[in-house]
Amino acid sequence: MQNKLIISPHVDDEVLGCGGVLDSTFSILHLGLSESQNHGNSVLTKQERLLEFQKVIDHLSIKWHKLLDHPVNNYKQQDLIGDLEKTINELKPSEIYIPHPSYNQDHRACYEACLIALRPHDINHFTPKVLIYEQPQVYLWNNNYREFKPNYFKEIDIDKKILLYSMLESQVREFRSPECIKSMAKVRGSQIRAEYAEAFEILRIVD
Repeated sequence: MQNKLIISPHVDDEVLGCGGVLDSTFSILHLGLSESQNHGNSVLTKQERLLEFQKVIDHLSIKWHKLLDHPVNNYKQQDLIGDLEKTINELKPSEIYIPHPSYNQDHRACYEACLIALRPHDINHFTPKVLIYEQPQVYLWNNNYREFKPNYFKEIDIDKKILLYSMLESQVREFRSPECIKSMAKVRGSQIRAEYAEAFEILRIVD
């Protein structure tokens, strides 16, 4: 049985980047969670945001989900590495999906920590397939910190991805509206002669 792990800096990144491929074979690790301001400018507590994400877990029948308590907007690479290695060694995934670093400081810290935690090592579990998933920041503000170069694509059901995203109601924004998400998937689909797709960058694949 496949055992796939998504490492998500925040609660929503996994749906934005991998919502089309997410299914019950995935485990999800969130590094942190904060309160969030919604459309009406009211503040959702951490517990309320977790209840939002529980809808995604229930809908997909996700069997393993863990939320760590790293301080959002202030992740420290050195603090993340141990938690990442512990999770990888516990789950022994055959595939791992990590975020593109973009301009977001937490995404950068997560990405850099993942590179260290996933290095070939005789003590830690070796995951043969590691993919970098795309985020809306890639097309919103590509500041050349690290260009996203997609070379691996998966055809998706866009209605499923939009449904999962709509479950995270407090996180829907104008700059990453369902229409924007759909348009992004349309472009990626056109690159592989499909209607809709998600794009990834190969960090490592071992057959």
